[in-house]
Amino acid sequence: GKVTITRTKNTITYPANPMLVCALNPCPCGYLGNNSKACSCSQQEIMRYRTRISGPLLDCIDLHIDVPSIKYKELSELASGENSHIIASRVQRAREIQVKRYKDFPNIFSNAQVPAHILKKICIISDACHKLLEKAFDKLGMSARAADRIIKVSRTIADLSGEPDIQVSHLSEAIQYRSLDRNYQHHE
Repeated sequence: GKVTITRTKNTITYPANPMLVCALNPCPCGYLGNNSKACSCSQQEIMRYRTRISGPLLDCIDLHIDVPSIKYKELSELASGENSHIIASRVQRAREIQVKRYKDFPNIFSNAQVPAHILKKICIISDACHKLLEKAFDKLGMSARAADRIIKVSRTIADLSGEPDIQVSHLSEAIQYRSLDRNYQHHE
């Protein structure tokens, strides 16, 4: 909830509630996995590039997704996706659910703000969900912080679906949003 800036003679603390959005190329040349242009990087260059991203930094990011390149024709076509008013309405309902859920916890208004010790009490998951999370945790070499982030994201997915409980499908979807855990960290 705050950021502190320290300089030679002064230290100032400001209130803050940032949302961090990051982007990176899949490799140094940027073409790994591109269907239109071949990657010119060696496996060693790709590995060195990927290990520049620290695990603790990745743990602090809720969602990691791959965004594939697209052709201009696909970009210029009219989108046939869900109407933004419908999406906004669903997000507003999910936010209302979260505010109500955390009404007894000062300064917590959303799933993203929940500290680990409260998360275990509020976001109770089934045995099937525990098994899935354990499998992902072991296979991907995740930290406890990453596992907590997955639970928070799955709770949000459940809220967006209007579901009172986190289902295996919500947890599976949240795990899928950890592509950097899947694609980068296990190569180190």
